[in-house]
Amino acid sequence: MAPDGPRVHVIGAGLAGLACAVALARKGRPVSVYEAAGHAGGRARSFRDARLERVIDNGSHLLLAGNRSVFRFLDHIGARDQLVGPRETRFPFLDLSDGRRWMVRAGHGLWPSWVFDPARRVPDTRARDYLSGLRLARARPDATVAEVLGDTGPLYDRFWRPLAVSALNTEAELGQARLLWPVLRETFGRGGWAARPLWAREGLSEAFVRPALKRLAHWNAEVRFGRRLKDLEVTDGRVSRLIFQDDAEQVAAEEAVVLAVPPWTASLLLPGLKAPNEFRSIINVHFRLPSAPRRIAQPLGLLGGTGEWLFVRGDVASVTISAADSLLDLPPDSMAAPVWPEVRRALGLPADTPVPPVRVIKEKRATFAQTPDQVGRRPGPRGPLRNLFLAGDWTDTGLPATIEGAVRSGHTAAKSVVALQRGS
Repeated sequence: MAPDGPRVHVIGAGLAGLACAVALARKGRPVSVYEAAGHAGGRARSFRDARLERVIDNGSHLLLAGNRSVFRFLDHIGARDQLVGPRETRFPFLDLSDGRRWMVRAGHGLWPSWVFDPARRVPDTRARDYLSGLRLARARPDATVAEVLGDTGPLYDRFWRPLAVSALNTEAELGQARLLWPVLRETFGRGGWAARPLWAREGLSEAFVRPALKRLAHWNAEVRFGRRLKDLEVTDGRVSRLIFQDDAEQVAAEEAVVLAVPPWTASLLLPGLKAPNEFRSIINVHFRLPSAPRRIAQPLGLLGGTGEWLFVRGDVASVTISAADSLLDLPPDSMAAPVWPEVRRALGLPADTPVPPVRVIKEKRATFAQTPDQVGRRPGPRGPLRNLFLAGDWTDTGLPATIEGAVRSGHTAAKSVVALQRGS
């Protein structure tokens, strides 16, 4: 089917931009995607690292079976099978402070029977402790996670705090409590099956990026790399021309523009836009092991150490450190030094195992700081111009800045474009 109707210009080929473009192109809309970099995927892609001689992700991501927008996107691009995970809902943990291991195992039904079984819940917690999660639903907009849940003892230390740091990429003492509620509502709130952990089998690009580009090509959508947008020309309250670094693109009266760019780029293009302007970093440390371990079958939660999650794919062990601003200025070797003993212990390797080849990836502005003040700065999908729309995990999706949030923002922007063009 040849594309028909007004063209939509999507600026940015990260997951938000790709999700928006796919949603429009599959409905037969003409789409042009412009990406400043030489590749798609943004902060969620894979590449071959020369030092490790392996394909690694620029950031490891844990997804959940209840991420409905992610699965809608994967179904659109024919890549649902690229996510893998256990058949049951289970989350293994290692407390590095005392070497204690445990596993949270939730049932698949709506009734949370698992919280009544000490062998399936967080150690040293009681069934009634888990009711504290309901406080998030009625938390004030200015309340932090620590203020709402910080009095819950071992459950806070071993579950709520790690969840907040992982989901919000912000310290629990600063992260907005209310923003955690939709995470619980859309996963555990839909039954234990929706909280089942999943991850990319071969890498983020194989799961999200390459299949999306392939489908866009099939639907005759344009994807142009190396096109950095410098300015927007405005006529009569709408975008009339896209000014790129080397040339320009006309935007006809009935056409639309979707800015699926980071908030700092959107703020430069749209002076006066109220958008998040404080950010948090994520550091990923990748080790090439002497051989592929057998002990770790799925991502392992780490407590009491430097990292939060350990991912193993083949002979590469990757540790994610969220809200890592305090470590940014350290040289890579200094970052890897405290992490390797944690990996070694988690994998049960001998204490004298030397540090293997390592690659440290710093994402200085991985997400916006998901504090009450910054959450209040998130704009909706409609931009300040008549034919302009916004997408990105920093927009007001009602979710934290995650892959699910990025994809949902792209779908929301696509719906808004279609509604506008139908009404014009």
